[in-house]
Amino acid sequence: MNEKIKVIEGGVTAAKGFMAASTAAGIKYKNRQDMAMIYSKQPCKSAGTFTTNLVKAAPVKWDKNQVTSGADAQAVIINAGIANACTGEEGMGYCAQTAKAAAEVLGVAENGVLVASTGVIGMQLPIDKIAAGVKTMAPLLGDSLEKGTEASKAIMTTDTKNKQVAVQIDMNGTMVTIGGMCKGSGMIHPNMCTMLSFVTTDAAISKELLQEALSEDIKDTYNMISVDGDTSTNDTVLLLANGLAGNREITEKNEDYALFCEALNYINETLAKKMAGDGEGCTALFEVKIVGAETKDQAKVLAKSVITSSLTKAAIFGHDANWGRILCAMGYSGAQFDPEKVDLFFESAAGHMQIIKDGVAVDYSEEEATKILSKEHVIAICDCKQGTFNATAYGCDLTHEYVNINADYRS
Repeated sequence: MNEKIKVIEGGVTAAKGFMAASTAAGIKYKNRQDMAMIYSKQPCKSAGTFTTNLVKAAPVKWDKNQVTSGADAQAVIINAGIANACTGEEGMGYCAQTAKAAAEVLGVAENGVLVASTGVIGMQLPIDKIAAGVKTMAPLLGDSLEKGTEASKAIMTTDTKNKQVAVQIDMNGTMVTIGGMCKGSGMIHPNMCTMLSFVTTDAAISKELLQEALSEDIKDTYNMISVDGDTSTNDTVLLLANGLAGNREITEKNEDYALFCEALNYINETLAKKMAGDGEGCTALFEVKIVGAETKDQAKVLAKSVITSSLTKAAIFGHDANWGRILCAMGYSGAQFDPEKVDLFFESAAGHMQIIKDGVAVDYSEEEATKILSKEHVIAICDCKQGTFNATAYGCDLTHEYVNINADYRS
């Protein structure tokens, strides 16, 4: 990573002027926090990317309108437990009521409030509890690390751990900070997943370049993860920039913009990997690297095909070096490559081992392969030896526990 970028502790409250709060509103879960609020002391430029699913939840529609309207954003209200998806006009009305409640207690414009929901599809939000939660959180807002951490915990559903990250950038002597938090564990598949991600920065940057930086970066980060092949109705990534760092505003694609994009990529890639590694019921983060492909698109298609293969994911769970499943998944991907040129390697903290050379198995130790595949982070490296393009996809193993969780999700 660039020496001008430094990883620091924190999440959405790391950047100047950003505050967070959380509360237990009792929306679906008992005895835990289930609402979070992000607030900026200064109005923000907003950027966003949203689910590709034709069935879009009400908050997705609300946020997309806000981001494209050109209006500044200043607050985000998030609830866990009910997705507010497939809820019709009533669901859209609840987005408006949530924004109104936040605008009143925070003294901001209603069109400057973004909303996000995650949880069960088809249920209406208990708007009285949502509104009460908003009023409860406003006086609890703070910019401490703890406030950001608690917010990252409040938005979890089947996640087993909270997910946050932050970096500082030395931008010509001015310190710029980017921080983020996300949730996502199931219904996750490339092209935005069941995931909510919120990234905050004190960088001064034009809205156009902020959106371009995010839109380009998700192609190699959030859109390259898969847990179960299901694309959610609620996927949202929001990026807010309030300019309080005081850097010279980034209005063109210069060195400052490149540095900002590199730092943003670290944030998004880290959050994406945290989600993939916390897939419902999973025991391992599974990473697939395609190298030596003829084109970038070919590399992406191949990587995604392997990462979404249920048979391959099951083999990773069983610590079984069943390499034929990987080659098979590459073969039905639709991407053109020469199977007789492929080299395959497995890698983890336990070591590095070649499994295939030129499409044929080498004389490897099954015992050593099992050791490599038994770690919490397993990497499969597939070298097509046909070009110079690479791509990486992130996923997890497929376990009995995944079925248990999703067989009884609504109760």
